[in-house]
This record gives sequence, structure tokens and C-alpha cells, in this order.
Amino acid sequence: YREMMLALKNVMMVVVESLINKFEEDQIHHKELDSKTKRERQSGYYTDNCSDSDSSFNQSYTFMSQEQLQLLVERLDPIQPKEVRQEALQTLCCAPPSDILNSESWPNLRKHLTTSLSDPDATFSEKILRFYAKTFSSSPFNMTREVYTSLARHLELYFLSGEYSLRISAGLDVSNTDINRLLKKVRLLNEYQKEAPSSWIRHPEKYMEEVVESTLSLLTVKHEPNHPASPDFLSPVYFLALLDIKAVWFKKWTHAYYSRAVVFRLLEKKYKSLCDSIRIMAMYFNSPVKFCLLLINPSKTLKHEAIAEKWIFRFLCDKPNFSYTGPELQFIYFVHSLCLLGRLLIYKQGRNLFPVQLKNKKGSVSITDLLVLFIRLIYYSPSYPKTALAAHTDNYSPASLVMEILQVFCDQTGCAAECLYTDAVIDALLHPVQSLLSGTEVYINCLETTLIDVADILARIAAVDDGLSLLLYGENEKTAKDDSPTAVQVIIQFTKKLLHDDISLLSGSKNFPVVKGAFIFVCRQMYRTCEGLQMLIPYGLHESIGEAWKKASLLSERVPTPVTGADSTSRISLESKNVLLWEETLLDALLNFSATPKGLFLLHSTGAMNDCVNFMFSSLSKKLQTNDYEEFGNRVIVTQMATTPTGAVALQSSGFIKALVTELWALLECGKDDVRITQPKCTPVDPIDQSCQKSFLSLTNFLTYPAVFELLSKQDLPNKPIYSLREVPTDITDIIDRLIILNSEAKIHSLFSYEQSHIFGLR
Repeated sequence: YREMMLALKNVMMVVVESLINKFEEDQIHHKELDSKTKRERQSGYYTDNCSDSDSSFNQSYTFMSQEQLQLLVERLDPIQPKEVRQEALQTLCCAPPSDILNSESWPNLRKHLTTSLSDPDATFSEKILRFYAKTFSSSPFNMTREVYTSLARHLELYFLSGEYSLRISAGLDVSNTDINRLLKKVRLLNEYQKEAPSSWIRHPEKYMEEVVESTLSLLTVKHEPNHPASPDFLSPVYFLALLDIKAVWFKKWTHAYYSRAVVFRLLEKKYKSLCDSIRIMAMYFNSPVKFCLLLINPSKTLKHEAIAEKWIFRFLCDKPNFSYTGPELQFIYFVHSLCLLGRLLIYKQGRNLFPVQLKNKKGSVSITDLLVLFIRLIYYSPSYPKTALAAHTDNYSPASLVMEILQVFCDQTGCAAECLYTDAVIDALLHPVQSLLSGTEVYINCLETTLIDVADILARIAAVDDGLSLLLYGENEKTAKDDSPTAVQVIIQFTKKLLHDDISLLSGSKNFPVVKGAFIFVCRQMYRTCEGLQMLIPYGLHESIGEAWKKASLLSERVPTPVTGADSTSRISLESKNVLLWEETLLDALLNFSATPKGLFLLHSTGAMNDCVNFMFSSLSKKLQTNDYEEFGNRVIVTQMATTPTGAVALQSSGFIKALVTELWALLECGKDDVRITQPKCTPVDPIDQSCQKSFLSLTNFLTYPAVFELLSKQDLPNKPIYSLREVPTDITDIIDRLIILNSEAKIHSLFSYEQSHIFGLR
């Protein structure tokens, strides 16, 4: 045993000595490669200057002890010679980031790295950014947060330093070396902002709070108010907006409550007062306010439209842009702020930050004021060529961005109640409508598109009970003035004028039928309820829609015969499609009057009952989906129509009852052809078979007393002596004869599933 231990000890000594020699050889070889790389860089062969272009492949790691790390920190001190620091930085890039971040020397090393990022030599900042990028991609959040805060602190000090002198009015040249280096740092910061939310929930909240606080501290950097360059200061938010124009980082930060609570808590408490008690969000809001106020003034709108359209179109173009003018920077900043504010207002904690004190101005801006500005931005934002947006996945036009925000607000019940359901917002939405009704001059770009957008928001508001009540009675029913028209009155009057082609500014427009259909749909959302219909009855909207339908049906019958020539044929075909589409829109609007008993009576008075039922049956046959904002489908309308004799007769003449009975018979007697029978079907024990439940409910809902009396009175049962197996019932009388009153052997033998079918009939 003793000899074995001695032999093993000798072997281990040889192995350890061999490993030490190998390590020393690797160190010497590494130094030779380092010197060779330096010579190549000096000779011009080394051209890779991207901060994050270094591949993770073909890299070797150098494992270092604490003594070596301490020596490395000393060699990275800014007072050391340039060559010593370069060699130490190269060694740092080859070491595992986890070992460095966990070492005792990391606090001092972080200070040296932060200082070296400002070194005039681009080599230092490039290598440090490469080390930061490798750390972000390979280390956990509890380690990378310190690297992030270090980079954010460096940028904050740089923007506050005297060497930074960029101004908004001077524009920004991205091809400049210094600006390019700065953008690389901000880009690395932004990439980490987008990735951090996926992992910080697994770590203590204080780690996330450090990242959020360092970010907010950086974004609120600005000069003192009395500084001569303070109003024209190109703040860090502009650089962040250039790289993340739609504020995706903020969307990810506020997606989960875990991080959203921290962000809003810091915004409300720690960053509540900045320079004369201005909230942090006022900094974002200041530029959009100026932009909106410029566009809201109609006299200035026409003057600045050509300029604004020019730089918006340039921004939307797909050409590389290496320089940005002052207005372009303001627009990019505006889009970023608009997306951020839209995300902020979704949540109650974000809405609690308002009202916001404006910078160097008396008064404050509430949520209602902000939404009114947003809506006015839809009206007065410069128009842009449609072709410019066709090739882009993202639309950066102000009107489109505001529409996205308002649509999200409408889908959020709590947000809509606090933000949209106010008289001021509704008045702002109806401003172009009231101007067209009164005949005053309208300063609106793309009037048709604006009206379609307004109708879309109004329809979303009317689809909710609280929103419908606001449109019908106003924000406060008791204090509503009798002499001032309500929103529903304005909408109905405008819709009637549209149906009568009484709006001169819109006549002859290609989108005129679309505008009509959009406002008819708003009215549909109101007269689908008894309360809303009661408000619409005095205006005779059903008569106007009925007259428009009669004109459209006459036009559809007068479609000209195509003549020789492809162009004329395609033009006539397009016109006929538009006429048919307009006719179907009007029929659909008339059909939805039958959602209420009083509305069904109004539909009958228009004389379009049979045509509406035929249209509904055609839609059901095509299995068209119901609109997203409808609370009921066509089957509810069928039940409502069946409560009147006229409606029941119309349903029978349209073929609806025949189709319903045929479908029911197929489910009961035929079954599915594609089902492979592997064992005999067991006797049903459920109250009703699941496959027949839908047809059963449709049939029972249809069989109201007026329908039964109208369809079965003076009708005799067939009671045939022989029933063919292929004979299918076509009406209610046949169903009673074949499934309920089984008083002969012929009826019993004609059923494949006698028990199930007879029980179904008895139910």
C-alpha cells in the first residue's frame, strides 16, 4: 500500500508539473498572438470596429486568480501608460465575465472601465463595449445589472460634461465618428433594456430597481433652466428614440405588474419634481405639445404643411439616412413620446401621474387635455403619400399612431371610462362633423380618412353600455343643457345628410360610400338597444336608409352591359361591385333594426322586410362571421322576427326554415359520412345529443306563437301510407308528421334512429 501511494504521488507530481508548463507555454503563445494583432492593426489589416461584432466562436478563455485580477485592475488604471492599458484590456476580454464580476476587484475595475469609456482613443471604448456585450449575453441578471448601471452612469456623465455640445437645431450627422460611438453605447443600452424584463422577475426587486433608476436618471439629464443652451439641448432621449422609435423598451417594462409597479413608483415619488416641480413625464410631453400647438392653429397648418410633409415623407422613405435635421429629430422624438404616453395611460398607476405641470408655463395638462390634443392631431397632421407606407411594416404618421392608441383605450374598460368617456373628448371627436353640419370652413387634411377614423372610435365607444349612455345623454344627465345638441343628435343629423348626399365637400369622392357606411354603423350601435332606438325615432333614420336602399337597388338593376375593351369591362365590373356592396351595407343596417320589437316595426314600415331576410339567409349560408362589436348574431334577429306573422312568413319564403329543417334531419337521421364506425352506437342517455343541440335551440326559438299560428294554421298533416327513406322534411309540418305524431308503421320504419328521433320530436 505504501509503495502504491508513493508511485501515485510521483505520477501526480509529473502531471501537475506538465500542466503548469503547458499553462506557461499558452501564456507565452497568447502574448505573441496579442503582439501580432497589434502589428496587424497598425498596418491597417484589422478593420473590425463594431462593438458587438465579435463572434463567440474561435475564442479562448484565460482563467485568472484573484492576484492576477488585482494586477489587471492596477494595469487598467487611467494613470497607466497606453500600451499597458491596452494589453490589460485585451487580457480582460479573454477572461470569463462571470469570474470578473464575482471577484473582489470588480468595484474598482468597474470605475476604471467607466472612465476608460470616455478615452479619446476609440480602441478602449470598442473593447470595453465588446466586453459589456459579452457580459450581457452570457451572465445572469444579478451580474449584468452592475454593467448596465456602469454604462448608464458613463452616458449620464458624458451628457452633463462640457465636451458634449450637440444641439437640436444643428441636426445630427450619424456618420461622424464620435456620434457613431455614442450611438453604439446607447444601442447596447437599449438592447439590454429589451432583454432584461425576461429574466429580472427571478431576482430580488432591488436589482430591477437599480436598472430602472439608472435609466430614468439618464433620460432626465438636462441643463439648468438658466443655461443658454437649455431649450436646444439634444438630450439622451433623442438618441434612444433614434434606435427605438416606438418605445418597445417601455412597453416591455410595463407589460408585467412586477416591473410596472416599480417603474411607476419611481416616476411618481423619486422623480416627481425636476426643475421647478416639473414631473418627469412633462419632459416627454413638452415637445409633443409644441408640435401639436403648431398643427392645431389652422392658419399655420397650411403654411407649414409642405415643410412637415417633406420631412415626414423623407423619414418614411426606405433610403439610408446618415444625417437628421432639427425638424426630423423633433419628429422622431415626438413619435417616441407619443408611443410612450399611449402606453402610460393604459394603466391606472400611469394615469395617476396626471395632471402634469408644463415647463415654464402656468397651469397643468390633464388626461382629457392630452386626449383632445391627440384627437386634434388626427385632424391637422400633414397628409402623406399612401405609397410611402405600403412597403413599411410600421406606420409612423401621427394620425395612425394616435388611432392605434385610441383603439387600445377603447378595448380597455377601465382606461376608456377614465380617459374617453368625457364630453370634452366627444366634442373633439365631433368637431369636423359639427363644422360640416354648420357649413363653416374646415381645415382638415384627408377629410374622408379623418371622418372614417372618427366613426371607428365612436362605434367602439357606442359598443359599450357606458359609452352609449355618454353619447345619448352626455357626461352628466342632470346638468345637460336642453339647447345644446347631444352627441347622438349630431351623429344622426350628419348621417342623414350623408345619405341624402347633402355634404358638398364629400360629394364625388371615391371614399364617400365608405364614410356613409362608417357613420351608419355608429348609428347601428345605438339603435340596437331600445334606449338608443327611442332617441333615433324622431329623426326618421330608418326612412332615410330605406330610401337610400331603394336607390341603390335601382342602380344595381341598371348595371350596363359590358362592351368591347378590357378597360371598360373592368371599370363597369368595379362599379357594379361597389353598387352591390353599398346595397348590402344598407340592407344590413335595415336588418339590425329588428334587434328590438319597436325596430322590427320600423323595418316593416320601410317595405324591405323580405329583402333583409333574404340577405340574412344568404349571410348565414356563407357562414359569415359577426362583427367584433356586435353582442348578438343573425340568429337572435331570427328569433325576434319570428315574433311577428310578417317576419315568420318572410323567413319561410326566404328558404331559411327549409334549410334549418334539412340540417336538423341530416344530424338526426344521416349522421356524418366521414365517421368510421368501430362499435355499435350506444343508446343515448343525455337529455339531448350534443350534435343536435344547436338545431334544437334554433327551432324552439323560432317557434313562437305568431310563427306557429302563421305557419301551421289551416295545414293538414300528410299522413302518407308510404314514406321513402330518401324523403327529407322541408317544413315544420313535415317535422311534426315524421318525428312527433308517429301513428303508423310506415313512419316508424322510415326512421333510421327511431328512438333518438322520436324523443327529439317529443322534446
